[in-house]
Amino acid sequence: MQTNCHMSVLVHEQAKNYGDREMLIYQDFGGSEWKSLSWNQVSAIVMQVSNALLNLGVKPQENIGIFAQNSAQYIACDFGAWGIRAVTIPFYATSSEQQIQFMVNDAKVRFLFVGEQEQYDKARRAFSLCPTLERIIVFDPMVHISSHDPNAIYFSDFLKLGENLPRQTEVEKLQREATFDDVANILYTSGTTGDSKGVILTHGQFHAAFVANGKCVPVTDKDRIMNFLPYTHIFERGWAILCLTVGATLIVNTYPLQVQQSMRETHPTCMSAVPRFWEKVYMGVMDKIEHANAVERKLFKHALEVGRKHNIEYLSRGKKPPVALHLEYEVLNRTVFSLVRKELGLENAHFFPTAGAAVSAFVEEFVHSIGLNMIVGYGLTESLATVSCDHLGEPYTVGSVGQPIEGIDIKISEEGEILLKGPTITIGYYNREDLTKQSFTEDGYFRTGDAGYIKDGELFLTERIKDLFKTSNGKYIAPQMIESKLLVDKFIDQIALIADQRKFVSALIIPVYSLLEEYAREHGIAFESREQLCADPKIMQMMKERIDTLQQQLAHYEQVKRFTLLPHHLSMEKGELTNTLKIRRRVLNENYKAEIDKMYEE
Repeated sequence: MQTNCHMSVLVHEQAKNYGDREMLIYQDFGGSEWKSLSWNQVSAIVMQVSNALLNLGVKPQENIGIFAQNSAQYIACDFGAWGIRAVTIPFYATSSEQQIQFMVNDAKVRFLFVGEQEQYDKARRAFSLCPTLERIIVFDPMVHISSHDPNAIYFSDFLKLGENLPRQTEVEKLQREATFDDVANILYTSGTTGDSKGVILTHGQFHAAFVANGKCVPVTDKDRIMNFLPYTHIFERGWAILCLTVGATLIVNTYPLQVQQSMRETHPTCMSAVPRFWEKVYMGVMDKIEHANAVERKLFKHALEVGRKHNIEYLSRGKKPPVALHLEYEVLNRTVFSLVRKELGLENAHFFPTAGAAVSAFVEEFVHSIGLNMIVGYGLTESLATVSCDHLGEPYTVGSVGQPIEGIDIKISEEGEILLKGPTITIGYYNREDLTKQSFTEDGYFRTGDAGYIKDGELFLTERIKDLFKTSNGKYIAPQMIESKLLVDKFIDQIALIADQRKFVSALIIPVYSLLEEYAREHGIAFESREQLCADPKIMQMMKERIDTLQQQLAHYEQVKRFTLLPHHLSMEKGELTNTLKIRRRVLNENYKAEIDKMYEE
């Protein structure tokens, strides 16, 4: 049963319901041992944080920054701040000094919580450029605080300011005064096109989102939730708190690169993820099958086909599978597919919300075929995540982003843009009245910038309107759709299409270097550097054949005609990627002008 109270008291109300039951499973910074905290323990820490913040002089609706990766301390700070009606501003742990400086100054942050050494060092260097910043509070006790830094303290010392709850009467008064109009978060979107903008999210938006999502997302207090995406990401943030409203246990994954190991060690039942996670799972499983013996390969391919027929051709369409097919699937599910799920740490899998980018049909069908319930959805920071999603146990269409959640009014403009209205939609951008005005239609609908259509009650995305490319021949190209098709190849790590105002489509490709090197060794291709490997004609021919196979169903003008293999990864430091690893195409066009021009030479 959902406890959908004001977030200022959510943890404390749930502590009354669940007491000493496990609430958080976590690791210390840099540690490998999994520890846990009960609802009562977290409630006590949150109260301490609220009292400590009041002792620092934090005022209602004041902005507090959190610059850290996922951690138990992060959760305590969010709820502790809400407990005194303060606003938390989450910064991505990978943010640059320039981004931190911009956000701290824009939001006039006085108190900034940081995670590990990297975040502390960046915050300290930015400190002198941030006039409002008074204090840095460090989560990780292993961080070396400079002896010349009188403005930083450890989180443990910060908590001592709230020991014995000296301001608890005032805390409880502020909680009684809290309203759903209070701002809960300002989330600065990383922005593929320009400067970050702060999306204002109120407690009322969260409340409405929990009501709507609670009716279509069947998470319960029996679920163990892996928090893989950063809490800065609205998808993870909204999802994690939704799970707390029903009493589920959160497994806090601090280091994203370790998530598969974390899954095998903690056995979650649910996890929100972006499509790229499942693409890597798909590529990993298929790579193992490629290296298996002939009998195992044949068995797995047959099992996948049975799984696809059973789960896609029948169940996804609301049809009952034939008895013979169902029996065969059950046998394969208990044998072949259960081994795959066990390898992933998902023996007790329930369901897996997936959003943030286009999901390849290959990957969506694969995940469903092996018996995992992927719930594909669509949302924005400005809509407090979910706009639409598949509903577990109900028919769905591979390629759609599900049915609109309750309370969301979706309208498609004459240009095909998805427009939104409802209680979960932002009131606007912080300090940006001009941008807020531009982002809404005259009749109050939010402009998403995404193109799409509704068919049989399901929402389908076609492309980001601003991301559509127009070739010099007048043909429109949807780059993300084409990229998602090609990303399922095990040799491709990242890909960026080039086509705007060009006579044909080309691509910059970052290969999976380890697999490329393995292929070269197996085929007697000599190389002394990545540059030499990526330019080798035999490697290029192999990649061309794989790309041509994947793009057979594309129109001729959509197909990649030429490509360049880059010998290094794209970089956040060079501005080529956002904090959510989305490509900044304008920067790529500038940084790789020579490589791009060469692909268009006659």
